Amino acid sequence: MKSMEQELQCPVCKDIVKQPIVLPCLHSVCLMCASEVLVQSGYPQPELPPEPNSPASTPNMRSPRQMRRPLPKSDRVDRLLRSGSGTYPGRRRKEGPPTVMLFPCAPCGRDVELGERGLAECMRNLTLERIVERYRHTVSLGSVAVMCQFCKPPQALEATKGCSDCRASFCNECFKLYHPWGTPRAQHEHVQPTLNFRPKVLTCPEHDQERLQFYCKSCQMLLCSLCKLRRVHAGHKIAPITQAYQSLKDKITKELNYILSNQDMVLTQITQLESAVTQTEVNSVSAKEQLSHCVKEIMALLTERQTMLAQALESSRQRRAEALANQVAEKRSLLEHAGLMAFTQELLKENDPSSFVHAARLTHNRLAQSIESMQRFSLSADPSFRHFQLDVSRELKLLTDLNFIQAPLAPVIDTQRTLAYDQLFLCWRLPQDSTPAWHFSVEFRRRGVVPGGGARGGIHGGLAAARWGWQRLEEVTGTCAVIDRLEMDSVYVLRVRGCNKAGFGEYSEEVYLHTPPAPVLNFYLDSRWGLHADRLVVSKEQRCARSVPGLSLLQAADRALTSCHLTADLLVGDVAITQGRHYWACSVEPGSYLVKVGVGLESKLQEWFHLPQDMASPRYDPDSGHDSGAEDSSDSPPPFSFLTMGMGKIYLPSSPNSHHGNANYRESGFTNGNGPSSPNGVTYPLPPRLGICLDFEKGRVTFYDAHSLRPLWEGPVDCSAPVCPAFCFIGGGALQLQELVANRNANQTPVRRVTIQSRVTKLN
Repeated sequence: MKSMEQELQCPVCKDIVKQPIVLPCLHSVCLMCASEVLVQSGYPQPELPPEPNSPASTPNMRSPRQMRRPLPKSDRVDRLLRSGSGTYPGRRRKEGPPTVMLFPCAPCGRDVELGERGLAECMRNLTLERIVERYRHTVSLGSVAVMCQFCKPPQALEATKGCSDCRASFCNECFKLYHPWGTPRAQHEHVQPTLNFRPKVLTCPEHDQERLQFYCKSCQMLLCSLCKLRRVHAGHKIAPITQAYQSLKDKITKELNYILSNQDMVLTQITQLESAVTQTEVNSVSAKEQLSHCVKEIMALLTERQTMLAQALESSRQRRAEALANQVAEKRSLLEHAGLMAFTQELLKENDPSSFVHAARLTHNRLAQSIESMQRFSLSADPSFRHFQLDVSRELKLLTDLNFIQAPLAPVIDTQRTLAYDQLFLCWRLPQDSTPAWHFSVEFRRRGVVPGGGARGGIHGGLAAARWGWQRLEEVTGTCAVIDRLEMDSVYVLRVRGCNKAGFGEYSEEVYLHTPPAPVLNFYLDSRWGLHADRLVVSKEQRCARSVPGLSLLQAADRALTSCHLTADLLVGDVAITQGRHYWACSVEPGSYLVKVGVGLESKLQEWFHLPQDMASPRYDPDSGHDSGAEDSSDSPPPFSFLTMGMGKIYLPSSPNSHHGNANYRESGFTNGNGPSSPNGVTYPLPPRLGICLDFEKGRVTFYDAHSLRPLWEGPVDCSAPVCPAFCFIGGGALQLQELVANRNANQTPVRRVTIQSRVTKLN
């Protein structure tokens, strides 16, 4: 029981709580301590009742006179709490809003808002009072006795019963005397003898004498029958207090039983912690030794470098001193009484011309050199040694910044470059103030999804996510990674962390990527069917196309003023689809005039685009704007299905052949956009990338916002023959096919003509 004492301590006075109240943060504190803290915080001094006596607090209270002393009533504490700590009973109407009291809760480490009535908002913790009383009775068993308050001295007897209604303790005789049989007093509740009687039940702090009979799950607070009718609890989940009691008691019982049944696990964890403490001490000593060794190596290297630089300096000094000494000797030889001057004077005394010329030539050269040296005098060595100064600013900064190696900071994932297509391509970078990373660890896991493509929520989603553990790509060099072998139509959660000599750093924020609903189809653009090849420009990689308004379009502009006709150019993929489900994505330049993206029968596309080259301008076209061929036949599916884009907008038609297309784009959130609506469809801003999914067996084509994979529109298409991806240009525009993640670093273009067909079906 001694170990339980820390659970019964007041966080303010560090003693066993007395008259505890429950703060809004659910921590309990002594009423006296709470009032003192509020006074220290600048709030008015509340009027508190005298502290009630208890057997443990007054161990020597056995005198009948002391026992007959009137005891403080516990209901005074309740009245004090209801009156707002005795500061003021109310306020006038013209007064401003009351000051909200803030209580600095030590366990929380923050200020807890008590409300405008202060401690009146806090109810007594009767359960904690009972636990404290049982604890004190256990630790001081046999040392304190509660005396009967109605025996006449000096024959006072020890109390054996207590009455919670009378709030007094009785011996057996006095109890029978004051609770005669057949009277209402005989129905009083019997308790153990005590000097600190508590109310039977908690009452509402705002509505006097109203029992707390309900529990608001939304607000997590007890309510009386009057509080339940308040507007603030309208629509909240309110349960009877008995139901909340049983539910919370069952949860606590299960948690307690789980902990008690896993005591071996707790002991194992304690052993691991103790081992970690020991290992911490050992590793800290090793780290200190390593630190001392590194500093000694630096000092030894500095000493060695100092010796080497000092030797170089001394060598330079010797060379310069020798050069200057030679120059001094040379200058001294030019003085009047020096040897050269005296020898020259004796040489001039020679009168024989031939002998003089023979002997004076060397002297003449020496004198000429001396005169030239005098006229061009300079020091033979620089005495300043300015080239031998050390610049240690960088080294001093490095030594000042010398610190232990820090693990890399959490990487920042580049959401603009990260995408999910045939594979997951994840790109990230380290913050500027982060230490370098040797390599990275990329972790990913699959998250449960519902058939519509959205993530599961609630308990089922959490359980589905728990079944898929984290998978890792270890020691990834660089700042990007490719993840393959993924499941279709699934949401993947990804995160990254760096590693260096200090270990792994923090994880990056998790990102969610949605894989395509079908296998990605790789194909290239084929312009063989285009009627105006002079206006179509296809890139060398055959994944990007542009319609250039050239001379032919300028010539057509003359009759466009009268007949309002424009020309259409067609591009198709070099793939014919005859089975399965396939997905591909492309992006349309926002400044394009009109671009139609979709699929169609290979034979029908040839037939349609070999009609006259001019087609009616969509400005006057009675068609719905969705070239699905629905006007030709209402029973059979259309031979082709397109979505129209242009001038930064996309048109989502309301096709009668689509049974649930409208519901799809309504559920995707596009009905709440900024685009205008009409009975025939709606227009919305053009998404960055458009995804197309073809289900050949079902004869359905679905268009997606490829960035978020939200469905935009779904409609039928005739799949009785090979179907091709198709792109139609009306006026100037450009589009680009989504590049495969696997081909990002490929230098060679794969074989172009790819046909997907079953073993039975043969293409003509």
